Amino acid sequence: MLKQVQHDELRNDWTRAEIAALFELPFTELVFRAAEVHRAHHAAGEVQLCTLLSIKTGGCPEDCGYCSQSAHADSGVEATKLMDVQAVLQSAAQAKDAGSQRFCMGAAWRNPKDRDMPAIVEIVRGVRAMGLETCMTLGMLTPAQADQLAEAGLDYYNHNIDTGPEYYERVITTRKFEDRLETLDNVRAAGINVCSGGIVGMGETREDRVGFVHTLATLERHPESVPVNALVPVKGTVLGDMLEGTPLAKIDDIEFVRTVAAARITMPLSMVRLSAGRESMSEATQALCFMAGANSIFTGDKLLTAPNAGDDEDAALFAKLGLTALRGEEPMRACARAEAAE
Repeated sequence: MLKQVQHDELRNDWTRAEIAALFELPFTELVFRAAEVHRAHHAAGEVQLCTLLSIKTGGCPEDCGYCSQSAHADSGVEATKLMDVQAVLQSAAQAKDAGSQRFCMGAAWRNPKDRDMPAIVEIVRGVRAMGLETCMTLGMLTPAQADQLAEAGLDYYNHNIDTGPEYYERVITTRKFEDRLETLDNVRAAGINVCSGGIVGMGETREDRVGFVHTLATLERHPESVPVNALVPVKGTVLGDMLEGTPLAKIDDIEFVRTVAAARITMPLSMVRLSAGRESMSEATQALCFMAGANSIFTGDKLLTAPNAGDDEDAALFAKLGLTALRGEEPMRACARAEAAE
């Protein structure tokens, strides 16, 4: 029987030493503990299916070292304008037909301009009217923009912290770690559910991964979704070129599973999403991630500009592992959840 626990009953006072101790547990013990937490709060055999669409690609002025859409990268990705509203809604309808529960939309912006907001609002309303959960990632948001998205009915806003605070400046220099947290605060204040995670395998140390999990697990309220990405090195990006042909080009599978398990234990109610990098993982590694508490994936054969496993491969894997797609109720708004907990 699943435990009925409110967000304000969860721990957000984890210390770095405690999280480091989780990482250092014998692997089978760590996965076992994570599985126990997962089963206490989630249906063990259900995985949420999400679809990600790039609604505005390339030309981003940020210099994120992992990103093929950065204007600083020589990745061959061409900048495009914001997609037509009807084209986005058509893609959302196709995603729903394919079994997705959440439709995530990303725009390669440092931050949206006010002139972009009417179209974004129309897209959110249209996708939500289909019965899909809506998620947007548009870069940094002002409080007023977050309020506009909340009024439109946006369910989730994604803004990853990317890595631990000490390693952040090694990856991005055009904004500070604190800027990421400020946008998360603006999203939370507007009553939108938070989706925030990061990328592992960027050359960081385990201590940096501890800092990454610690930052999210000690937020006043845990993110409702926590994507854990494995770096997909892209030629022409800073990290892609730096890590090409080195032992750091791919994070060790066991260490990746440890990161998923630590996220699950410290953030019990969050949907922990097995995100980018999955197309290069073995079925066994993905199975270990599900055992360790991952219960959300991106479907389809493309994630923004990176490759993904594809619907057919996912269906075959689910059949082999006996997993089923999550069919949850419409998400409760973050503000409503907070009121219910009081």
